Amino acid sequence: MENKTILYTVTPSDPSGHRLSVQLHIPQPDPQGQALFLPAWIPGSYLIRDFSRQVESIQACSGKRTIAVTKTGNHTWQCAPCTGPLTVDYTVYAWDLSVRSAHVDETHAFFNGTSVFLGVQGQTETACMLLLTPPPHTTDWKVYTSLPEANQHPQAATRHGFGMYQAPDYDALIDHPVEMGTPQVISFHAGGALHEMVFTGVAPNLDLERIAADTQKICATQIAFFEPDTQRPPFLDASDRYVFMTMVTGDSYGGLEHRASTALMASRSDLPVNSPAATDTSADAGYQSFLGLVSHEYFHTWNVKRIKPAVFAPYDTLRENHTRLLWVFEGFTSYYDDLMLLRSGVITETDYLRLLGKTISNVQRSPGQFKQSVAESSFDTWTRFYKQDENSPNALVSYYTKGALVALGLDLTLRHASNDKHSLDDVMRLMWERYGRDFYQGQALGIPEDAMGRLIQEACGIDVADFITRYAHGTEELPLQQLLENAGITLSWTSESSLPSLDARWRVVNGETQLTTVYSDGAAHQGGLSAHDTLVAINGLRVSAGNTIERLLRANQVGDTVNIHAFRRDELRCFAVKLNPPRLTEATLSRDEPV
Repeated sequence: MENKTILYTVTPSDPSGHRLSVQLHIPQPDPQGQALFLPAWIPGSYLIRDFSRQVESIQACSGKRTIAVTKTGNHTWQCAPCTGPLTVDYTVYAWDLSVRSAHVDETHAFFNGTSVFLGVQGQTETACMLLLTPPPHTTDWKVYTSLPEANQHPQAATRHGFGMYQAPDYDALIDHPVEMGTPQVISFHAGGALHEMVFTGVAPNLDLERIAADTQKICATQIAFFEPDTQRPPFLDASDRYVFMTMVTGDSYGGLEHRASTALMASRSDLPVNSPAATDTSADAGYQSFLGLVSHEYFHTWNVKRIKPAVFAPYDTLRENHTRLLWVFEGFTSYYDDLMLLRSGVITETDYLRLLGKTISNVQRSPGQFKQSVAESSFDTWTRFYKQDENSPNALVSYYTKGALVALGLDLTLRHASNDKHSLDDVMRLMWERYGRDFYQGQALGIPEDAMGRLIQEACGIDVADFITRYAHGTEELPLQQLLENAGITLSWTSESSLPSLDARWRVVNGETQLTTVYSDGAAHQGGLSAHDTLVAINGLRVSAGNTIERLLRANQVGDTVNIHAFRRDELRCFAVKLNPPRLTEATLSRDEPV
């Protein structure tokens, strides 16, 4: 039988120019002319990214004959007919320092397959091979990816080596990002699987042992949560390892999940170091934030990568895939990420209540929670959530943070109604058994848009249809005060500041104070101020580094009217603003003392 396997070759050919050279070999192209495509977005980040704009050049040949390649759409190409194997050579510009795309320089190369691998129309179910070759400037680089080595191939890669890797189809090929370079690496085992932690970037004296020990606890806890009997992670049959790929910078934060790996970005200051001065073994807020990110992306191994909305089964990577269920997939994951830190023992209950209070505060600060439901936020993510502007806090709600609170509310409701016999844990396990466990065996389907109420009732025997209607599909405020009280936790509210409030946020840019958000119906809004206005003076006193807004407001009381001079563009204006009481937006949670 003639070999149909599609072969890709990737080389960081021009690190200083940030370019990858890619060759695609198609043994049996469509004789009528082979169509090619590049995904327009990457699963897990719901925005059309137009990765194809970074394809700098493309040409094709069949044997010694040049084959014409014509761009037919934003993300598609058409090759002229040919009678033999087709080879396509193209160059990808890779200078996006994010978890979504590709980034190459003299120190490393990182890429997601959605940015690099042209898909072969009509052959996406065909097996793929990937030949990784080193850059011209060094022989020291190694390879880190969860993509399995092609062990039966003559050019098979050794562990962490350049050479041949394999994927059963195109969908798998683009779901295993690749990191090349000389990172700091540590590994551990959980659930019988090797887990590698790869840190790229300048991170002196990184405490790898501590990070690995804490992450191992988190992974083991999550594996046991979904598979209490087998204690096996779901990727183990297709890949013998899981890889955490972390790019360390001065101020980054973010992550993107894959079926057996995750790409992370972390701030250097959030990571623990080996230092004589670092004697405190507790996790500070920055490190807790990093561990929460690790926990969040690992939880996605089950919830999103395998348990999916029906519209994601399979993904259509050339256009938007609308669902109203991201509050379940991102929101539930955002609820469990910190909860798994608590259950694994890497943080205390006091730490957990602080983190939960922070989530509640973030939602409380946003008037948009009363205008947009988390179901609407899920559906609109393609056009609104990832394209936020100065009015977004007034108009939008996050299906991450508000979704996490909906999950909290459901969990507390189920526990209270069943006298702690049932919880959201039962719902997650039912979702896993029915919709997730066999996903990559082709036996599972995604969750229908209207299924959550039925699933919860089946798992727990409790009707939560009204709860979902009011708080997930509606914009009513969650009754967290009462729900937490039922669980023995007190929720109290304070203000960020004791000063009279403008009900606005601002930033200082080049010594000028500019409003970034003006909250709907607040003092600044009622007084006529707008986002992007540059404040010059309050009651005749200049706003400056020495005379900050906070210092100038100190001379006033709630209810006072102050005169604010501000530039709108290059026009000086004066506004009379009546100061409001400070908003009660800061949530504090505490465990009730036993009587």
